Amino acid sequence: MGVLIGRDLLSMADLTTDELHGLLNLAAELKAGNIHLKCQKILGLVFYKASTRTRVSFSAAMYRLGGQVLDLNPSVTQVSRGEPLIDTARVLSRYLDIVAIRTFDQRDLETFASYSDIPVINALTDLEHPCQVLADLQTIREAFNTLAGVTLTYVGDGSNNMAHSLLLGGALAGMNVRIAAPKDYQPLDEIVQKAKALGGDRSEIIITTDPIAAVKGSQVVYTDVWASMGQENTAESRIPVFQPYQVN
Repeated sequence: MGVLIGRDLLSMADLTTDELHGLLNLAAELKAGNIHLKCQKILGLVFYKASTRTRVSFSAAMYRLGGQVLDLNPSVTQVSRGEPLIDTARVLSRYLDIVAIRTFDQRDLETFASYSDIPVINALTDLEHPCQVLADLQTIREAFNTLAGVTLTYVGDGSNNMAHSLLLGGALAGMNVRIAAPKDYQPLDEIVQKAKALGGDRSEIIITTDPIAAVKGSQVVYTDVWASMGQENTAESRIPVFQPYQVN
């Protein structure tokens, strides 16, 4: 796991299969109480989007590991006055040991990381949500004692961050991943092709508009909101489109 020290996690595709399993093994050991750390590091949270679970889980984890957390609300920092991301990244690198960013545009996250001298973690963008998928993969592995060969079907908005990260993470883990979504809400082809490349012959990737056929034979069925943060103005118009894509 030492190979991950000092590295960013901006996308599930930043990991290799061995690194993914190494992270999950470490998480299992920490959860079991077999490892006790006093990391004495400072984590900065820079959240441009609302958050309950992600904010609390990052904070609680850092405190339990012996570190500290600074909640850097962009609305009360120089960012709110138009300070460029480049300058913010350089300044925070002087004071913090790691930073987790929750924002809209993946490109902003990548720009920040490119000018940061400390590791940057994706705590959610419109494109991906890798930390949530790491937690989900750990839960699935606990249930089945393996990830390889497990079939997961995601039903709903296939164009959102969860669908994208599930495709990439599932492929890395050797899972079969199916996405059932309306025609106009399917995953980006760039993500689908990347997932197929990551999984190779260990993983089957299926993108379909038929949720009933997709869930047949699945061990895990997954869904998410129909309108993600920032899409509230389209929520009502999405209801008839996603009515056939309910998990109930």
